[in-house]
Amino acid sequence: MTELVVTLDLDGVTDKAGLMDRCARDLRLPDYFGRNWDALADVLSDPGVWPADAVERGIVVVVRNWERFAQARPEEWAIAREVFAEASAASVALALGGSS
Repeated sequence: MTELVVTLDLDGVTDKAGLMDRCARDLRLPDYFGRNWDALADVLSDPGVWPADAVERGIVVVVRNWERFAQARPEEWAIAREVFAEASAASVALALGGSS
């Protein structure tokens, strides 16, 4: 079985609100997602958010075009990476892709 690969494209995102909106859209997060760091950590670690067989296969979130956000908001980028790292201990692996 192969992993579920989901792409989070941050092209044009330069603030936390934009990041949260893009996470909700690209990761197809549920409507109740609270668009804050704690809510992101909770939802990424919740196996019920992902397709039933995805948790067994593994989930890889590929973040593309992250460089502009990282430059504009280095502190928030550090938090985002930490949130993804915590989620990876549960069910989600983070892969940083480049710009297209």
